[in-house]
Formats: sequence, structure tokens, C-alpha cells
Amino acid sequence: MNKSLLTSSSESLLTSPRGREMFSYLPGYYETSRVIQADMNAKGTELDTLFTALDETLQQFFVGTATWGLDRWEHELGITVDPVKPLDQRRAVVQSKLRGSGKFSGRLVKNVAEAYDGGSMDVTFQPAAWSFTVKFIDTVGIPPYLDDLKAAIEEIKPAHMAVEFAFNYMLIRDINGVLTLNQMEALSLSKFAGGDPIGH
Repeated sequence: MNKSLLTSSSESLLTSPRGREMFSYLPGYYETSRVIQADMNAKGTELDTLFTALDETLQQFFVGTATWGLDRWEHELGITVDPVKPLDQRRAVVQSKLRGSGKFSGRLVKNVAEAYDGGSMDVTFQPAAWSFTVKFIDTVGIPPYLDDLKAAIEEIKPAHMAVEFAFNYMLIRDINGVLTLNQMEALSLSKFAGGDPIGH
């Protein structure tokens, strides 16, 4: 008899997934033993806890999934630890710092900026004015982590160069006859603000 098909009375004792798995490897004559079921469930519960802890620890080795381990990433990279900031914002700062090493170039700025925003960016240089512009392509309005992005770019750019940010704003023609009144009311006003580049 397949021990994975337990009776209703034995199912109530085996609540642990790993306990059920271990129980399925035992000889058939343990099928109705409540003592063995309780034993497998207790051991399985401990293994469930262990594997959960191992999975959680593994997540700390990757910036995209790190939670309580983010402060170690920040410390290693010289980033001020601010546990009040949202996790996705802290991850963006770490990812940007990891991407922000190497010779200064448009590609470097683009990589750093996209780590914060998650969308496409365009970087153009104005050599005669000793400046460059970071343009947000996919993001509509002012991105939420703009101050962090400005600080990261300030850290990697040469001191003599100025940086401007160009935002992508919604126009009345983008919503007129397209969105309902409720949808329009839900939009943030920052998505409609002026479209001129903002200096650093």
C-alpha cells in the first residue's frame, strides 16, 4: 500500500511536509502506527524549520532577495545603513553601487541609473557644456528614488561635469478620452509636472 495515501486519522498527525516524506519511506507495517507518525512529524517539523532557515540564508547572498542581510551588503560597499527605507529602495542603492565601478562612461551612468529605476534610460553628453543628461524613457513622472540616484551619479561622475535629468511626463492628449475620471483621479500630479530637464 502506498503510504502517501494516508487515512484521515493518520493525516492529522502528519502535518509536516518532510515528516510525510520520511514516513513514506518506512515499511508498510508502520502505516497505522500513531507513535511512528508522531515521531516522523516531530522530526519533519524540525527539518522544515531547518530548510526554511537555509533558504532564507541563501536569499541573503543575492541583492535582489536579501532582507536582513542587506545591512552587510551596505556595510561592505560603504553605504549608510538606513533600516527605515523600503527594502526595494535599499536594494536599488546596493545594485547601483555594484554596477558603478569602472571607467566613467555613458554605459556606466546608464547601468547605475537603470539599477535604481528598473526602466530604460538614455544618457547623452554635451561636451561643449561639460555636462550630460540622464533621460528616463519608461518611467512617467519623477521616480521615487531620485535623490539616491543623484547621489550615486554624483559619486561616479567627474567633479567638473554637470548632470541634468530629463523626465517623461504625461500630456493631456495621453489621457483625454483614454482614461476614465476615476483613473485620472488616481494618477499622481507628479506625472503631469513640467517637462524641462532638472539640474542636479
